[in-house]
Order: sequence, then C-alpha cells, then structure tokens
Amino acid sequence: MTIQKQLSKTRTNLLHQIIVLVLFLSVSANAQIQRTEPPFWYAGMHNPELQIMFYGKNIAQNDVSVSNNVPIKNIQKTENPNYVFVTIDTKNIPASELVFSFSKNKKVAFTKKYALKQRRENSALRRSFDASDMMYLIMPDRFANGNPKNDSEKSVTEKANRQLPNGRHGGDIDGIINNLDYLEKLGVTALWSTPLCEDNDAVNSYHGYAQSDVYKIDPRYGTNEDYLRLSTELKKRNMKLVKDYVTNHWGAEHWMYKDLPTYDWVHQFPGYSQSNYRMTTQFDSNASAIDTKNCMDGWFVPSMPDLNQSNPLVLNYLIQNAIWWIEYADLDGFRVDTYSYNDKVGIAKWTKAITDEYPYFNIVGEVWMHDQAQMSYWQKDSPISAIQSYNSYLPSVMDFTLHDAFGSVFNEDNASWNDGMIKVYDNFTNDFLYANTNNLLTFAENHDTGRFNQNYKNDFKKYQMAMTLLATVRGIPQLYYGSEIGMAGDKGKGDADIRQDFPGGWQGDQNNAFSKEGRTKQQSNYFDFTSKLFQWRKTNEVVHFGKMTHYLPENNVYIYFRHNDKQAVMVVINNSAEAKTIKTNRFQENIKDSKTAKDILSGKAIDLTSEITLDGKSVLVLELEK
Repeated sequence: MTIQKQLSKTRTNLLHQIIVLVLFLSVSANAQIQRTEPPFWYAGMHNPELQIMFYGKNIAQNDVSVSNNVPIKNIQKTENPNYVFVTIDTKNIPASELVFSFSKNKKVAFTKKYALKQRRENSALRRSFDASDMMYLIMPDRFANGNPKNDSEKSVTEKANRQLPNGRHGGDIDGIINNLDYLEKLGVTALWSTPLCEDNDAVNSYHGYAQSDVYKIDPRYGTNEDYLRLSTELKKRNMKLVKDYVTNHWGAEHWMYKDLPTYDWVHQFPGYSQSNYRMTTQFDSNASAIDTKNCMDGWFVPSMPDLNQSNPLVLNYLIQNAIWWIEYADLDGFRVDTYSYNDKVGIAKWTKAITDEYPYFNIVGEVWMHDQAQMSYWQKDSPISAIQSYNSYLPSVMDFTLHDAFGSVFNEDNASWNDGMIKVYDNFTNDFLYANTNNLLTFAENHDTGRFNQNYKNDFKKYQMAMTLLATVRGIPQLYYGSEIGMAGDKGKGDADIRQDFPGGWQGDQNNAFSKEGRTKQQSNYFDFTSKLFQWRKTNEVVHFGKMTHYLPENNVYIYFRHNDKQAVMVVINNSAEAKTIKTNRFQENIKDSKTAKDILSGKAIDLTSEITLDGKSVLVLELEK
C-alpha cells in the first residue's frame, strides 16, 4: 500500500471516529435531560415568569444559562440531584427557540432547546361555559371505541378487556369525535370528559383519576394531538370542551412519585395516612388542628398520593400545567375534582392564577357537601367565607343539595311538611347564601352517584319531571351520558355498573343508540324528549339568566317562573299521582296580562284566564304570550 493510500485510509478512519464521537456526545447530551415540563410555553402571557422543571440523572451538578438575553430570575435545586427548577422572565420575549446550556467547571456539558410559541389571537379573553350551556358528562372509556388499534398500548400496563366490569373497555377520543353529531342533536353545548391524561395503574385505570403523567393523553385514548382535534371539532359545532382537572392527588404510578423532587412534594406523616373526608373541618371554627390536617393532607386512597399545594414548587407546577393545557388544547373550562380536599390557601392561589390569566374562564369545583352554606363557602366572593376573610376565587360549585332532592322527591306522591316538591322549593329558598346562583352546576346524577333511571325504575314520567326541572331552574344543567336513552345501573353492584358502555359505541353492538334507526322504542322516547327540551333551552335567554320566582307547592304541585323584561316561562310540575287543577289567579303577579301560553313540549295552547289541569306525574313548560 502506498503512503498516499495509507494517509487517505487514516483520514477516513479519523473522520469516522470524529463522527462517532459527535454522535455519542449528542446522544449523551440528549440523554442528560429525560423530561422538561412544561415541554414548551407561550409568549405574551399575563404572568411573564415561567418555571421550567428539568429532570435527568444528577443534572443539579451543573450551572444553567439561557440564550436570547432571557433573564433568569431563579435557579432552584432540591435534595434530589435529578431536578433543576429554572425560572425565567418571558416579558417582551417574542415567540422563539431558546437554548438552555448546562455547564460544569465553566464548560458546556449539554444543551436543551426550548420553544416559546405564539398564542392564539385573543387567547386570554376566551369565553367559557355558563348558564346558557347544557353540559354533557362522559367517561371516555365507556362511551365509544373509535380506534380499536389503541386499546392495548405497549407503553401502559392494563390492556383492554371488555369482559371485566372494572377493566379497560376501549372507548377513546376518536369515539367521541365520531359521535359529536349525536351530541349536537341532543342539545349539548359543552362536553365534560372524566380525565384523559395517562393513568398507568395496573388495574381499574379506566376512570383516569390516578394520573401518571399530567402532560400526556393516555395512549389508550389517543394522543395530545387527538385531544386538540377534539377541541377543534367541538368548536366547529359551537360546543365547548371542559377538562376534568385533578389538583388534590396523582396516581402512585406517576413518574415523579417514583423519584420525588422533594420529600414534601406529597403529604407524608411520614408515609401514608388516609383523609377523614370531613370537609367541614376546613371552615369549622371549633375543629381541632389534627382533624383539619387529616382532611386536607390525608390521602384520598392509598393509590393516590396527596399533593402538597403548600409547597411553592408543587403549586407552581400545577398552575403551569393547567395553563399549558388551556393554551395547547384551546380549552373552554375546568371541572376540578375533590376541590374542597385541597389545601384551601393553595387551591385559592391556583384558581386565582388561572382566572387572572383568563378573566372569563369558568371553573366548577366538586364540593360534595349537603348544606348550602357549606357549599357556598367555596364559591368566589361568598358571603359565607367572607366571615373568615377567605376567598377561594372558584367561580362555580356543584349543587349537591339539589341533587339530593332529585334522588327521592319523585317517589314522594303524597306531600307532607318535609316530603314532596317542598324539598325542591326549600333548596331554592337558600339561594341567598350564594354569590352567584346562575353559576351553579345542577345535575340529577354523575359518574359517582346512583343512576337516576335505576333509582326510579325507568319511570319515564319521573324522568320527564326531573329533566324539565333541570332544564328550567337557575344554573348550568349537566346531563350524564346515557340517561337520555334510559340507561340505568346499580351503584350497589359497584361503580362499574353506573359506568356501563354506551350501546352502539363498539363494533358488533347489536343495539346502536347513537342512530335514530338503531334506537329501541324506549330509547327513542327518552332521547326525543330530552333533545326537544334542551334544543328549546339552547335559545331561551330567559331560562339562562332570567329571574326565578317560585310559589309554595300545593298538593305536591310546584310552579315557578323564569322571567325578564321581555318574556316569561311558567313551569308546572305535578308530582302527585293524580290529575290536578290549578287556579291561575294565584300567579297573577307573574302571568300579568297574558291570556294564553304555548306548552313547548306538546305544542298546545293553554288558557291562563281561569285554571289549568294536568295529569298526575306530568309537566307543563309554558311560554307566556302577550
């Protein structure tokens, strides 16, 4: 071999070694950062400070700097060397790509690119759900399976098995999108889905409340891009997307729980202690400190580590995660799980940070209590919590006392001092306790309660009374999936029985209730009535925001009006098993000069000049005519 050939071969080998070394260093650099959260952010936010969490093996041994003259406000390292929290000031920084450099002994060890993206136009001023909406609640695993290929993903533990009541059944985001026309025909204007983020529990993971990655849609539902597509498809139909957000806990399979940034990232006693579930301790002036602590800090269940919102790192992580999802998925609202179990100071800061960023963004909190004053305590600007100088900043709470009345009242044919429609009437007599009654979420059932149609043995007349009440009183009505076709389920048999698969959501289902042709006669009766009622409600501002005037029930007949300066609606609910005749002169202050009204359910004209007769267990929804 000539010297020239030897030199050429040597150069080739050297070049090859350099390429291998560069590739090795590149791979090594990327391997240093295993996670970055938030994975990207947005320019032009109301709060310009952004705290980025970098995670990787022993990365805390490095110094950190950033490109583009972006100011670093703080670098926080914890007792765990695998974490670095870097706070930057994004004020006046345009959408651009930043580069973070991690250096040791003044030499750059590796870098990480980070994107600041452009926000949607008028993102901060986005409108949210309100009393003009009808919210529909689904459990996505049980609604419809649009993509059977993702039922048993390799990256998660539990695989699909529709034969297991508490197993994964395969419902997904594609299944929801495929049936948006059905929801639109029903009169739905806002969709609340139970959590869609990854829940990697080995069993019973379908409900989604034990999340293992809060920046990632569970692959059995689809991808983050699929979730954004759902939001986009809803908006094409003037429908809104409400995300079920969990601030109180994660799942024990959450990647961060397996390598905690700080010991007090979750509540430790040390180790595990269960909540006493006594939410009254949050405001009880006589409560002991230990009872209050055990409510707030105790774990909901052993598989759900309780997050410590009093730790500023945790609180900021939760705030930024929530805002990231609003921006990324173009969300229209939150429903917050177990709101009143959180550290009440921390959760108020979380809520205020979000509503400061989005002034018109609505958030409804699950406050499962059975007293109006206690529920009112958790609503923004509550006259009750003001006594203790506390403000949760939570715009909306769920009306559980009205739900309690829904659970029994329609079986009480014979009125007494405490039974019958007086229960419903009494619920509204306490409306003075709330800061905003229009912003209460009203419901007959949800994914945690008994099924209405089970409780009432699929009595269609009782369903009609309940849905009429739900559609015409103050607040934001919420319907639970399947009720509109008569779906039932016995909570006594376990939660899975009240979370059954929607018929027609899976290939091979013999009954397809998503289509008019596929519905049984009973399903059609339920659907047609529900659709007619909520389609009517959709365009009636007087029912959305009008004043409510109600009259003491007589003979188990409850009558109330929704009215404003332009129009009035009269609702008559006969909860007696017998036909009743009502003299109209008692209601003259609301009927005024109207002589007739149109019943929106039957289309019939009703004479208001003397008396009204209606069958037992029946309703009238009357638009007064001038």
